[in-house]
Amino acid sequence: MDVIVTKDLTKYYGKIKGIESLNFTVKKGEVFGFLGPNGAGKTTTIRTLLGYLQPTRGSATIFGKNIEENIVEIKREVAYIPGDLNIYGHLTGEQFLDYFAALRNREMTLLDELLKIFEVPLDRKVKGYSKGMKQKLGIIQAFMDDPEMVIMDEPTAGLDPLLQQKFYDFILKQKKKGKTMLFSSHILSEVDKICDRVGIIRNGELVALEDVETLKHKRGKKIRLKIKEKPETFKGPKDIKIKNGWIEFIFTDNIDQLIKKLSKYTILDLEINDFALEDIFIHYYEGQK
Repeated sequence: MDVIVTKDLTKYYGKIKGIESLNFTVKKGEVFGFLGPNGAGKTTTIRTLLGYLQPTRGSATIFGKNIEENIVEIKREVAYIPGDLNIYGHLTGEQFLDYFAALRNREMTLLDELLKIFEVPLDRKVKGYSKGMKQKLGIIQAFMDDPEMVIMDEPTAGLDPLLQQKFYDFILKQKKKGKTMLFSSHILSEVDKICDRVGIIRNGELVALEDVETLKHKRGKKIRLKIKEKPETFKGPKDIKIKNGWIEFIFTDNIDQLIKKLSKYTILDLEINDFALEDIFIHYYEGQK
């Protein structure tokens, strides 16, 4: 089942492009990574999906319901962690959570578990919270009633590395329960850790959409080697770079063909590494000012 389906989803701010012709799906029970630097269109996409912005053209459905016609029904099943988390500062943490619990009118089945993971001083007013503490409160309110889907925009901002790892563990636990998550981030390592598929957005347009492992495989392997002969004599792909005596290039063919090619040289050192998501991301943004 596809939980989110977009068809040519487009949003312009006057003549300025926010997003254009986005076509992607998010499947039930997956963590979908939405990757791009700040200003690429991630937040515009999320705010359009959640009804805060009206699309200029195109359409989208969540749980089979059109976002322009059924957004109230959609929001009953979808929680949201915004990137620019604004919390009512005059409330205590407890009052804040009670307020959202009353709005949802559902049992807060995960509240106790979340409070153990993300400890916050519930008796203090939110205006005295640090950025990280506010982020923890936002995570708690999003997940506390065990929603079917959570849309997250840079959810780990302000969390220390230990809490980030606890958050990843919690996300993977929810995934095992069949929950669906859209995870927007510019932090490549966390997307690589927890996401099943990833969409890469550049200048408001989707430039890649693949399983994480498939996307890495398509980019081949990173090769670094030193040879006894002069590096300039090495014949290989056009994108060869020579740095401090190391020959560097990307190899996308069968690795056996590489071994045969290397047999012509005296190898002093050799490194073969798989592409990480960070390398792929840089590939899609290289040369962009």
